[in-house]
Amino acid sequence: MKELKLWQFILNQLVRHKPVVFICVVESIGSSPGRQGFKMAVTKHELCGSIGGGIMEHKFVETAKEILKVETQKLVVKKQVHSKNVSTNQSGMICSGEQTLVVYPVKQNDLPVIQKIVALLEKNQLVSFQLSQDGFLLNSSFIENKFEIISDTKWKYSEQLGFKNFIHIIGGGHVSLAFSKLMHDLNFHVSVYDDRRELNTMEQNIYAHKKNLLSYEEINSKDINETHFVVIMTTGYRTDGIVLRKLIDKKFRYLGLLGSKAKVDKMLQELKEEGIDESVIKSINAPVGIQINSQTPEEIAVSIAAEIIKLKNNYA
Repeated sequence: MKELKLWQFILNQLVRHKPVVFICVVESIGSSPGRQGFKMAVTKHELCGSIGGGIMEHKFVETAKEILKVETQKLVVKKQVHSKNVSTNQSGMICSGEQTLVVYPVKQNDLPVIQKIVALLEKNQLVSFQLSQDGFLLNSSFIENKFEIISDTKWKYSEQLGFKNFIHIIGGGHVSLAFSKLMHDLNFHVSVYDDRRELNTMEQNIYAHKKNLLSYEEINSKDINETHFVVIMTTGYRTDGIVLRKLIDKKFRYLGLLGSKAKVDKMLQELKEEGIDESVIKSINAPVGIQINSQTPEEIAVSIAAEIIKLKNNYA
């Protein structure tokens, strides 16, 4: 998890009593290189994370380094407008959006909260934190990312950390391995399932957060809820059919089936003849992925990931 690396970096500085500055995009409107929740940490000699790159990131890194030079370190809350046509708060960029960023010198008394954040993220658990002019706090409830201006001197930013997207890949072959890596890099929690012992591609799969060895007859949806993504890519037609029939009456954010058009058409026709409702059959993404004439496992993985990202981001 990319988030975990950043928080571990901050924790490491605090434990060593080294000064560190936390930079976070707390609000983002329109076209901006860094979206709400992008964050980084800056020390005198190291950087971790990113707030979007480019000239704006460079400016804020320099601001953080200037803060680190003075004994009385003060936080900065600054709005940036990505346009040359404004008289104040120009970011130096022209992409027309707006951002508000917080540059916060992390205090030693923030240590217990940072430790708790790291501990929960290491267990793949959700955690919600709040940052204000008074420092870090943990939230007892999970809320959407939100920046609030309370008064001229008071504000707060709330954010939920941890995996927000879960994908279940049924089948552990070569495409599964390439797809696992890609979805891991896209910050999905990845679970992979296969029925073959000592399968080399399962052994090589260091990207899955959870690997499940079981008979496909044992597949069930108790660990999969309606907000999750599911892609079926087992070794063949028979096992694909077993899994699809196990899951077809459940609701998921996305259910996809890998295979040729001829194979998929045959399977969907069988489901129709078995009396499966037409609307249920149409909800299956099959053949899975956007059509880009994919050839290699890596290309197939990209085509599936692109289709899932399109849905996740509600892109019409």
